Amino acid sequence: MSDNEGQIRVLVADDHTLFREGVMTMLENSPDTVPVGGAGTGAQAVEQAAELQPDVILMDIMMPEMNGIEAMSAILSDHPQIRIVMLTMLEDDDSLFTAMCAGARGYILKGADRDEMLRTIRAVDGGEALFGGPIADRISGFFRNGGLATPVHSTPFPDLTEREREILELISVGRSNREIADGLFISTKTVSNHITNIFEKLQVADRSQAIVKAREAGIGERMN
Repeated sequence: MSDNEGQIRVLVADDHTLFREGVMTMLENSPDTVPVGGAGTGAQAVEQAAELQPDVILMDIMMPEMNGIEAMSAILSDHPQIRIVMLTMLEDDDSLFTAMCAGARGYILKGADRDEMLRTIRAVDGGEALFGGPIADRISGFFRNGGLATPVHSTPFPDLTEREREILELISVGRSNREIADGLFISTKTVSNHITNIFEKLQVADRSQAIVKAREAGIGERMN
């Protein structure tokens, strides 16, 4: 931490240690920012936000225990003054618009350069909402094409790809791997790979736990 007045206090939440430490080093080397903490899980981000009261949080979406969007919602419910920027590799529209609806003030892809990251931190600390160039282009294009057909916040499990969500829906209504493969015209090996990814993203150990989570989100019920 630093005692310098006027610096923007930033908490970095990302489960990739090298990336997290690299961003914190970048913040240390910038005259107007200071890293006050680093969290490796969504739950740690919630705890550190309450303890450290940062000005800005850089929050990865895909993290263990609690994903970044869930962590952001928990943080903002108790500390609405904290500004949160989603820092992620995910480029799908579901993740982007779910993050926006949950209260993100910025959304930066991990391929962004140092200047873009610092510019976004400074902007959101100053009360603005700023999304990187490629993201801003997608937002503009999205609304030019008519916007959302359904509310974004109703989309469960934003970490899942469209195909993974489709397979989770089929799992939740009792389809076997063979039935899923036949119905989607893909191999059972591909289905197994998707299911492994689903388990990892939902932080579950087996099919039954995935079904419980899906049912809690209303997925199985939608198809019945």
